[in-house]
Amino acid sequence: MKHFDDQLTETQADQFGRASAALLNHGAQSLPIGIKDRLYAARMKALSVRKTQKVLVQTRILAGATGNWGSHSSGVWDTISWIAPLVVLVFGLIGIAQWQDNSRINDIAEVDAALLSDDVPPDAYADSGFMAFLKHGPLSDSGDTAADSIQSK
Repeated sequence: MKHFDDQLTETQADQFGRASAALLNHGAQSLPIGIKDRLYAARMKALSVRKTQKVLVQTRILAGATGNWGSHSSGVWDTISWIAPLVVLVFGLIGIAQWQDNSRINDIAEVDAALLSDDVPPDAYADSGFMAFLKHGPLSDSGDTAADSIQSK
């Protein structure tokens, strides 16, 4: 018993195919004419109902400036039609970056103006005790309320 699990190399498969085709051709020559005609008719019928194979053809198809799809090229206008959006995008990004920089500069200027026009010197904001004072409120107010509550008793 032969094992059919063994894989043939490409050259072995080609040799087998050629030998099979030669045997079939030799056998077909010895057939009677009526059988040959019926086999030919059956082959033509099988070929006519055979599904066509889809062939992948790669071509460059782009939308032109007019919006029509096609593979034709109209030269300069095709180049401009894809460069123009890139130029607009770059200038838009540059404009957004400058607008954000101006906004940041204005915010910093407002903080600086508030610090310089305030009654408290700017060095006080660097003091950790002053920051605690701002966070928790004045100690004198909490002491007054404690004294008021003791006097009321």
